[in-house]
Amino acid sequence: MAASKDNMTPAQKLKALNQLQAIDSRLDEFSVLKGELPMEVEDLQDEIEGLQTRIGNIEQSIEDQKTEIARHQANISEANDLIARYKKQLEDVKNNREYEALSKEVELQGLEIQLSEKRIREANNIVKNKQATLEVSNERLVVKNKELENKRVELEKIIADTEKEEAKLIKKQERARKKIHHRLLKGYDKIRGAYRNGLAVVTIERDACGGCFNRIPPQVQVEIGNRKKIMLCEHCGRILVDDDINESE
Repeated sequence: MAASKDNMTPAQKLKALNQLQAIDSRLDEFSVLKGELPMEVEDLQDEIEGLQTRIGNIEQSIEDQKTEIARHQANISEANDLIARYKKQLEDVKNNREYEALSKEVELQGLEIQLSEKRIREANNIVKNKQATLEVSNERLVVKNKELENKRVELEKIIADTEKEEAKLIKKQERARKKIHHRLLKGYDKIRGAYRNGLAVVTIERDACGGCFNRIPPQVQVEIGNRKKIMLCEHCGRILVDDDINESE
């Protein structure tokens, strides 16, 4: 019958910690296998969303410029109609004042046409530049969508290959953590979080700590093998266990 986590001997605590480490290390292997893929997929999704927003803004800007062009073309058409009418009226003027007034109107409408033509040229240049930017953005979007699809396929394959074992390990991890006192578990998590490889529990390898590879004195190795207390590496702070820990009762 297993001892409660409050009454566990040091040897039982060490064995429980070592078993948890084995489970966590295997789960870490899955994370390494996935690598940066989950983050890369998320970053690509954000980038694509930004590109789509940018493309939408460019397309709207092009439509706005085309509306302006149409407005100025209508102004030119209206001005030409007015010029034709004023010129016809000039044929029937009765005095100089009427002639000058109508001539001034013709001149003003001519200036309106020149101004509208200038605005049309400016708008056309803007449209040309926007369309070039739009083309580049659309090409980039195609590339990014393809890249995202490839990353997703790669990630989904890894998940498909590992999800069953990973799910089982997560359940084993939950059960293993429940066996360990919360204070000891807190210390284990703190040590584990301090190192990139996630190793909090290590064995002695060639008379050295399996985590930092600093030498462990013979007397300390004997104490570790006795399992009378939890021993930490004086160099890296990892929990030290002997090779036969899993065979202990």
